[in-house]
Amino acid sequence: MSSNPGIFKSVDVTIIGGAGHVGLPLAITCAKEGLETLILDINERALATVAAGRMPHLEYDAEPLLAEVLASGRLHMTSRIEDLSEGGTVVITIGTPVDEFQNPVHKSVRSCVDSILPHIKDGQLIVLRSTVYPGTTEWLDQYLRDRGRTVKVAFCPERVVQGHAIRELREIPQIVSGTSPEAVIEAEALFGRFARHMVRMQPKEAELAKLFCNAVRYIQFAAANEFYMMADAAGLDYHRIHAGMTYKYPRAQHLSRPGFAAGPCLFKDTAQLAAFAGNGFSLGSAAIQVNEGLVLHAVDMMRKQYDLSRMTVGLLGMAFKPGVDDTRSSLSYKMKKILILHAREVLATDPYVTEDATLLPLDEVITRSDVLVLCTCHEQYRSLDFKGKPVVDVWGFYRSPAPP
Repeated sequence: MSSNPGIFKSVDVTIIGGAGHVGLPLAITCAKEGLETLILDINERALATVAAGRMPHLEYDAEPLLAEVLASGRLHMTSRIEDLSEGGTVVITIGTPVDEFQNPVHKSVRSCVDSILPHIKDGQLIVLRSTVYPGTTEWLDQYLRDRGRTVKVAFCPERVVQGHAIRELREIPQIVSGTSPEAVIEAEALFGRFARHMVRMQPKEAELAKLFCNAVRYIQFAAANEFYMMADAAGLDYHRIHAGMTYKYPRAQHLSRPGFAAGPCLFKDTAQLAAFAGNGFSLGSAAIQVNEGLVLHAVDMMRKQYDLSRMTVGLLGMAFKPGVDDTRSSLSYKMKKILILHAREVLATDPYVTEDATLLPLDEVITRSDVLVLCTCHEQYRSLDFKGKPVVDVWGFYRSPAPP
């Protein structure tokens, strides 16, 4: 798919993977700031959705701006690598997964770079925006030099909360790093169009800063989840303990509530740090075991309380966190897979997710289920009539925050 062919060669910024969760808000923001912006993405369906003025995924406050930049003519789309601009900045926002051994996968970045090299000129700036394994930016710089190319390389990690990128791109300081002073200056010029503050770092510092941010959140969730499982196994109500220990006590306010810590970043980035540390990141490895293990704990407790083989279980929420439509790495699906082995039937619902054809309407799930599990704390679930049926709620979502 292409739009407005013939002007791609002079755009200001090209965003590869630009129809995705990271790339599209950035593309819209760049176009809003007057930059001729090209979205390059192989997802034809997503491009068609964007061209029609709709977001292919949930992003708050995005569609009015999308309509505005489409009308301005500054936002362009293509699925053809041949349309890559021979000038301006190239921003790479493709996913960077870990493999089945929890080791980083480099080939996605390498394959992307190999595909664009014949279509860019020396002197252009490439910005890595995706989370990458420490050392990737410097590796890419050397990789290009070994091929006789003099391309400037920067790493500027995204750090927004999914669903709120349009606002946070402007509010959150942008970390900027590069393998040359020229790369840093040009990257700052790009992000300075909309960001209020810049933080300069060396490439490996910036790469670790991004991973550390996600890992520390994951570890914080793991602490709450382990406390919950300890109390639950002892027959105690962790939520009463949490309410009591945090009540007007400032040094405990940071303690999270328990819940399914998941999504496309937290687990992956913690695993990347563990690989970087030669599997010596014991705190991160323990956090993975705890957070992934919470689902197993919840199912074990349900099996002790109910004869699941005679029951239909309804799952409330399949997105990886509240208020979004993204199911990537959602522990709701891990819960579903495990319960299928034990329950008579497993039903699922979600008010946001549209890509799962097995999901059912909320009322039907409540009516047909014998027991319900709150998997994702969508606000739509706050005041439901469960018709007297039990609800498994590890989050404490339905508990009063008042002290015991």
